[in-house]
Amino acid sequence: MSRLDLADRTTALETAVEVAEGRIEPALLDAARAVATRARERGGLSAEHTVVALAGATGSGKSSVLNAVAGVAVAQPGVRRPTTSHPMAAVWGEGADPLLDWLEVGRRHQVGAPTAEGEPSPPPVDAGPFRRRTPVGDTTGLVLLDLPDHDSVVTEHRMRAERLVQRADLLVWVVDPQKYADAALHEGFLRPLAGRAEVVVVALNQADRLTADETSAMLADLKRLMAQDGLEGARVLAVSAKTGQGMDDLRALLAKAAAKREAATARLAADERAVAQQIVDECGTPPPSRLGNQAKGELVAALEAAAGVPTVVDAVRASARRDARAATGWPLTRWIGRLRRDPLRRLGLRTADREHRAPSGRDDLVRTSLPTARPAVRSAAASAVRRYVEEVTRGAADPWVLAARARGQAGIETLPDALDQAVASTRVEASRRPMWWSLVNVVQWTLIAVVAAGLLWLLVLFGFAYLQLPPPPTPVLTLPTWSGDGGVVFPGAPDSGAGDGLGVDPFLIPWPTLMVLGGLALGLLLALVCRVFGALGARRRAMGARRRLRQSVGTVADQLVRAPVGDELSRLASCRTAATVAAS
Repeated sequence: MSRLDLADRTTALETAVEVAEGRIEPALLDAARAVATRARERGGLSAEHTVVALAGATGSGKSSVLNAVAGVAVAQPGVRRPTTSHPMAAVWGEGADPLLDWLEVGRRHQVGAPTAEGEPSPPPVDAGPFRRRTPVGDTTGLVLLDLPDHDSVVTEHRMRAERLVQRADLLVWVVDPQKYADAALHEGFLRPLAGRAEVVVVALNQADRLTADETSAMLADLKRLMAQDGLEGARVLAVSAKTGQGMDDLRALLAKAAAKREAATARLAADERAVAQQIVDECGTPPPSRLGNQAKGELVAALEAAAGVPTVVDAVRASARRDARAATGWPLTRWIGRLRRDPLRRLGLRTADREHRAPSGRDDLVRTSLPTARPAVRSAAASAVRRYVEEVTRGAADPWVLAARARGQAGIETLPDALDQAVASTRVEASRRPMWWSLVNVVQWTLIAVVAAGLLWLLVLFGFAYLQLPPPPTPVLTLPTWSGDGGVVFPGAPDSGAGDGLGVDPFLIPWPTLMVLGGLALGLLLALVCRVFGALGARRRAMGARRRLRQSVGTVADQLVRAPVGDELSRLASCRTAATVAAS
């Protein structure tokens, strides 16, 4: 009995075949389907019968062995070659007709059944002391087939033999001392049965012609050949259908197989294991997962360059600096910055521009004005895709690699448009203006108002002076100054050095002059400080834009490259898993 239930093993094999369609050689898949179909069909027939096929070359004595086992002359050995043209069945027990119909065996003999009135009974086999012997023990359920010669000169005969070799539960290969090492037998029939030693028996017939030493040497050589064929452990017997030598051992072996009723399951499980192992070998070895992660990073980096992400990031940084200067710069020189075109608007990436260029909700129609990627960049992106496929399929069999490569190549064709759309649909602007921009803007305009008020005040004073009118009283700001001896003179201090040239009067600044000069100085200083902070903010915005663009490019890479290739890898993993289960 197989370790895995035959039905589960068959289901696993069918799953592997279905997943591997178009990826593995059709001949192997056809063979696997045939094995699964045979398992389903045999599983629906009698489990109480064990089909044993006597196979061999012309003149090996298959029919004589059948008669010796049955104890009656069921099959008629022939002299003219080929001797056996149609299969013959000797059946112990009832209920084997549907099974024999599936085997397409028309000639049947019920061993031990009474013959119809007037019908002659098969003559007993004249085998010396072994005459009239049948398999010992409970033989009910044994179906013993005499197959056509596998080396027949008639093609139809060979095809019948090959078909029944595939469908039999237990195979008994009858060989003779002259042709037991025949290459046609070992290469054409035994070698394809590698791994099925438990359902293969080799009977060296005509042992009566050999001495004991010759028999031992020939059996040893036969076991060596069986091991080379992948059937090490297969049972090898020396028999003689003529004298009955070794026939008791063969009868006991057949009776045991019929009693256990496990040969059918063992044969089908062995067939499924063998073909499933071939599928596992065709799948190759699973690639390391870490290779995929590293290759993904390289792929996304190459696609970023092809999508113009560095250009967009630079535009975001420049546009953010431009916006910051427009909001926080000195109001009298802001107009100079507006003469330079907005970098983001030039690329068509301003949110307002995008809304005008496509209907609402149709982001798939939005395109950028990015320059076309240079041929070297496009080639690098295509190479990155191919390199990614090679890395993630390392160790897989060639058919799977070629299929994954074809899926990746199909993605390369649509990459340029998909990358441009991904960049166009990514928000690269800040969601809102920084609040400090507005506060600085208010301060800047307040300072401009102070400068304007100071200029107006000075203009009034100039008018009074020009008209030689008494000037109106003008407040002044008194500042402390240095005295001649290194001290400091503060406003309101007594004049200690009047007339001797040692004292210095405090410095007096009219308020209108102070308003003009102070407003201009503070406005320019504030603009310079805000330019530094604006550059820092622009850098932060550019980093955020790069992060979002990388996510968008990664999504494109997933959709056009990684997902299709991953689908192939998933199919490969499913095929390998199912085939491994079937081969266990």
